[in-house]
Amino acid sequence: MGAQKSIHAGKAKIDFNVDLSHKLCSALLLPPLRNSSNPFSQIIGRLSIKHPSLFGRSEKLDVLWDKGLNDSNILIAFRRPRPEWLSQQSFVIQHSITPEIAVHGLPVEHFSHSGSGGVNLCRLSVGMDLNEPATSHWSSTTSIKFEHVRPINNDGRSISRDLDGFPLTCSGGSHDNMVVLKQESQYAIANDNSFTRLNFQMEQGLPLLSKWLIFNRFKFIASKGVKLGPTFLVSSLTGGSIVGDMAPYQAFTIGGLGSVRGYGEGAIGSGRSCLVANSEFTIPLTKEVEGAIFMDCGTDLGSARHVPGNPALRQGKPGFGVGFGYGIRFNSQLGQLRVDHAINAFQRKTIYFGINTVGS
Repeated sequence: MGAQKSIHAGKAKIDFNVDLSHKLCSALLLPPLRNSSNPFSQIIGRLSIKHPSLFGRSEKLDVLWDKGLNDSNILIAFRRPRPEWLSQQSFVIQHSITPEIAVHGLPVEHFSHSGSGGVNLCRLSVGMDLNEPATSHWSSTTSIKFEHVRPINNDGRSISRDLDGFPLTCSGGSHDNMVVLKQESQYAIANDNSFTRLNFQMEQGLPLLSKWLIFNRFKFIASKGVKLGPTFLVSSLTGGSIVGDMAPYQAFTIGGLGSVRGYGEGAIGSGRSCLVANSEFTIPLTKEVEGAIFMDCGTDLGSARHVPGNPALRQGKPGFGVGFGYGIRFNSQLGQLRVDHAINAFQRKTIYFGINTVGS
């Protein structure tokens, strides 16, 4: 759902792409948090500009701008060509503003939804990505970035404490600074009857200055899909933990569309550790339509009390939750339209909409 336009400038080609589908679904799930008379604030969509040869030597420039009702993200990436056997370098600048609902949002309607806690994160990062040459079924990426994180309220003003007066940053001031070294490794193998995927992420905060955050954050995702006659079963397990310095916004959050369906975003809890399991069974109904039944569960492993300020405990989040339900998958030229109807442990029902566009 969008539009594409290509402009030729000499030998160069600049591609413009506007995509509304992802942001439209997000807007349906989360109403505007800010009251604004500016008509520009109601625009949602994606703008993508690609230059295949910026200086005439195959240097690639990508500019991506995502705009939602409550969030925005600008990404600028510059890639220099290198031989295939060497690591591919990308220089990246990113600026984002996102509502911090998963940690500081207020659960309502028996945890089926999360309301705004008046906290947003303004994040600026500058750094470099190194994509290692793929070997067999493994691929890996190493990055090092400077990050500046500043909490703001719904009016865009800097804040340092939440509604209960607890600090929003690790430093206790208006912002946090850190240099993060990240290593991500992925394994994938697939055939006509099954697939296996593994993803491991490790982040290390480097102590370059005394006031910068020092931490180690680990996360893994393991998923397996198996074809059972005409049907397909997919199961996944996600977990992680963080040690060292920590701000509340670095907590692992549980609940929501990408976690445990039937709950609001982060409504189950937020902790220093987490474990989430998902299973989904799809059944073909017609050539374009599939039915699905699913079950999700997640826990903070009792680590919520170790998050600075104890935001999950103050909001009465349970720390463990189970959700189950059914859904429809409709395959079209636009992509796959997903509709899920989920029920949580408190018998509250939630409907989720999503679109997986082609190539996403």
